[in-house]
This record gives sequence, C-alpha cells and structure tokens, in this order.
Amino acid sequence: MKLTIERAALQKALAHVQSVVERRTTIPILSNVLVEARGDVLSLAATDMDIAILEKVPAEIGAPGETTLPAHTLYDIVRKLPEGAQIELEGEGEGKRLELKAGRSKFTLSSLPTEEFPVLDDGELPHSFSLPASDLRALIERTRFAMSTEETRYYLNGIYLHAAESDGIKVLRIVATDGHRLAQVEMPQPEGAADIPGVIVPRKAVAELHKLIEDSDETVAISLSDTRIRFAFDHVVLTSKLVDGTFPDYQRVIPEGNDKIMEVDCAAFAEAVDRVSTISTEKSRAVKVEIDKGRLTLTASSPEHGTATEELEVKYDSDPIEIGFNSRYLLDITQQIEGGTVRIDLADASAPTIVRDIADNSALYVLMPMRV
Repeated sequence: MKLTIERAALQKALAHVQSVVERRTTIPILSNVLVEARGDVLSLAATDMDIAILEKVPAEIGAPGETTLPAHTLYDIVRKLPEGAQIELEGEGEGKRLELKAGRSKFTLSSLPTEEFPVLDDGELPHSFSLPASDLRALIERTRFAMSTEETRYYLNGIYLHAAESDGIKVLRIVATDGHRLAQVEMPQPEGAADIPGVIVPRKAVAELHKLIEDSDETVAISLSDTRIRFAFDHVVLTSKLVDGTFPDYQRVIPEGNDKIMEVDCAAFAEAVDRVSTISTEKSRAVKVEIDKGRLTLTASSPEHGTATEELEVKYDSDPIEIGFNSRYLLDITQQIEGGTVRIDLADASAPTIVRDIADNSALYVLMPMRV
C-alpha cells in the first residue's frame, strides 16, 4: 500500500473515526482503524461493536492495499504534524509495519491483520427517509441535554425517535427524558417515515452523529430496523445498534391542566436564574420561584453562602404560586428557547411544569419541581 494525502483531509476524517474507539478495550483490534486504499479514495473505519463509522476521503493512491493501525496514535501523529503537510503512507500491508512520512518526520507504526477487524452487519434496514442535516441537528441539539446518564435506566440513555400525530398533523418526533425533565421536539413527517418503529438511539451515537453533522449542509439518509439505525451523508456512514428497551409512555408525564400561565423575557429570566443560583448549594442547585400579579421573585439560599433575591416583571394574572426548581435544569431548557419570550404553564408546587417557546410550537419541555 502506498498513498499520499493532505494533512487537513486526513485529520478531519480521523477525528470523526477515532472518536468511537474506546481508550480501554480488551480486544486489541478494536483499538485500530481499518485503512483501505482503492482507486483514488482512502477509506477509514472504526467500531466499538455498538457503533461503526466509515469515512472516505480523496487521496493519491500509488499502490492499493489495506491494513489496520492504532487509531488514537495515528490521529495524534497527524494532529501534531505542521499545517499543509503532505503525508505519505507506505507499507507491505497485512500485519506488517507501515511507514508514515511528512517532511522530515518519519513514523513506523505496527499494524494488525485486517481479517481480525469486525464488520458491524447492518442487516436488513427496511425503513428509510431523508432529512436536511440542519433539521436533524436542530432536533438533536434541542433534546440531547435531557438524556439520562444513569446506567441503571438504560432505556432513557438516548433519544426516542418515532412517528406521531400532533393536532391531526403527522410528525416526526424526538423525545428525551431523565425523569427530572423532558424535551419533546417535532417536525413535519418526511416521506418514508410514517411506518417507522419507535426506536431509542443511544447517547454515544447521538453525540457522534452531532459531531459529524455539525458543519454539514447535506441531506442525511436515515435507514433503520428494530435493532439498528444508519445515517449516511457526504462521504460518511454512521451505523449504530439501538437501545434494546422500551421507552416509557412519556405523554403521561405531560400535564394537561396547567392553567397558571406566565410569560417572561427569556434572556432576562435565564440571566436572573443564573445570577441567583450562584448562592445555591452545588448539590441541590435549588431556586425558589414566587409569582404574583405581574411580578416574579427568584430566591436562592444556602447555609454556607447566604441568600440571593432578584425580581423580574412578567405577564401573569392568576393566583400567586410558589415553586422550586433545579436551576441547572431550568437553564438547560431556557437555552433551547430561540424566541424572545418563554411561556411557563404551572399548576401547583408539586406538579410538572410546561415550558414553551412562544415563537415556536414545535418544541415542548416539561420540568419536575423540587422542594425548597
């Protein structure tokens, strides 16, 4: 195998591919990236047996071939080479050492046989639809903060992707919850998505997908079955196993009788919550919210630090209410509000609260209160 490739192109592809490789693995081949040179394309692939990424980049191929190389080491070498460097890779292939040269730098890397590299079988993926990367990015960014990180509640460790109906309109909906807050975002249902099964895309796959589409303006082709999902776009294919579990009936958590409606400037509210919560203890992060006609008072206190209070003008004409929230959760939700005004629907101090963006009906957030 012999090829030449520009450093920036190789670094970008390796950054994507190596990030799925676990730092600690008991199976040596899973620490490696599969490198294949064919025609005028260099293919790079990596897997942790749950997720696989394949990325293709143009390269000048002198002699075709394939090998596997230590993923993190290769990435670190390429990252540290000077900008604009032309990288030469040359080796005898299967299980032999491979030389990497750039300018006056020369590295000799050990490889493992390609037949040891596992293939993550896609199997049959009967459902397919496409989304602009910008839409998919928005769906992920507005829900991923609510995914659970508790390993015991593995079925909440991801985002729930499914077809649904909203006011008689067919939508594609993504939901995430950790039991304390819930994020639900939807968009008009794309062609081909009507019959998809409800699937839980795991947290790691969500993070890797978000990295891949961060700067993309392409269309993403999404294919899925009950057990796997594949995202394909540009020169990249991400395949992932799905979480084998049942997502809870989230609609039971969304309250319907919240009749105390408050509207407040989102930026001013978020800044006030952030300031006041400086006083609250690191563990509870509790903030008390008192609402009366036209006025909202935020209070936080802790035995070590003291007390903080701030008042805001709001649009509210229901009965006075006093309720407590985790300030971090409140800020996570307000960061998703793109319009200028946030609407908060309350019932009482112990009932779930609904938060919405007045300018955007496609998103809905639910926040559980806490005692303060």
